[in-house]
Amino acid sequence: MKQVVVGLSGGVDSSVAAAVLHNQGYDVHGLTLWLMKGKGQCCSEGMVDAAKICEQLGVPHEIVDSREIFQEQIVDYLVSGYEQGITPLPCSQCNRAVKFAPMIHYAQNNLNIDKIATGHYARIVFSDQENRYQLLRAKDRNKDQSYFLYDLTQELLAGTIFPLGDVTKEETRKIATEFNLATADKPESQDLCLVESHGSMKDFLDKYINRHEGEIVDMSGKVLGKHQGIHHYTIGQRKGLGIAAPEPLYVVRLDAVMNRVVVGDRNSGSRAECMVNRVNWVSIAKPATPIKVEIQIRYRSRGVTASVIPLEDGRVRLVFDEPQFGVTPGQAAVFYDQDVLLGGGIIEPFKD
Repeated sequence: MKQVVVGLSGGVDSSVAAAVLHNQGYDVHGLTLWLMKGKGQCCSEGMVDAAKICEQLGVPHEIVDSREIFQEQIVDYLVSGYEQGITPLPCSQCNRAVKFAPMIHYAQNNLNIDKIATGHYARIVFSDQENRYQLLRAKDRNKDQSYFLYDLTQELLAGTIFPLGDVTKEETRKIATEFNLATADKPESQDLCLVESHGSMKDFLDKYINRHEGEIVDMSGKVLGKHQGIHHYTIGQRKGLGIAAPEPLYVVRLDAVMNRVVVGDRNSGSRAECMVNRVNWVSIAKPATPIKVEIQIRYRSRGVTASVIPLEDGRVRLVFDEPQFGVTPGQAAVFYDQDVLLGGGIIEPFKD
């Protein structure tokens, strides 16, 4: 019998993933990672719901204490980034370093099982032409989560199953109802687990970063107001600046050295290019020459065309066909060819 370890957060998506695989004849083992204290799908409340699902399916359920690695890889990573005036993306970091790699390691070494599965909306196929596993967008474009999975390695893709890649969220709810799963009507999480646990990202960051009052200035350096910490702001932000101006102003730069928030109009917040580091080539080998791709610079952002210029040091230079507003250091730039996720990396702080 085929065996699989299913990562269970206690939400409806992972519950359906487990139920579908169990129904297909897999010997399912439920695994929940204990990431932090407090409520939220990935923590105490989620662990209880995950245990209920495993009891319903009649499959074993284990909880692995991952709080230490979550603190090091996510909490410390986030705090350090915000202190430096960047806006880190925790989910892709969490998927590779905290979830997928440790889950496969645990499955192979503790349970002698080679495959894991999660409730992510994405697809994995093997390409004979590229001789590698490829990561594809989900059938349901509105729920597609491939953006957060760009950092997965070939080894991790080879050992992973995404049962929900070919279904819509509506179909997932329907399946949950058909199986009478305890999580069928559970509301969907709308925020990061850290936000759910602390109430807001601001409250989370204030717990770790001391407030340092500084200046809000325009592009010429004119002081327009005061702030209580640059970690409360992100590139492209318009609301909540606390300053009056005759025209809409946006955060265009965070100066950690001078402890300044720099604001300007929309044009001054647009960029024609940026540098990307920590690049992971997923569905293709690293190209030797520039390639034309569709780029997403945020999870919900519209894809735009750009040239990816690979550099010898492993980084890439992105040149957009048209200048883009809200390019944010610390966020991921992910490269697509239609549904195929080619690769991605982290947007570097700007030099200017």
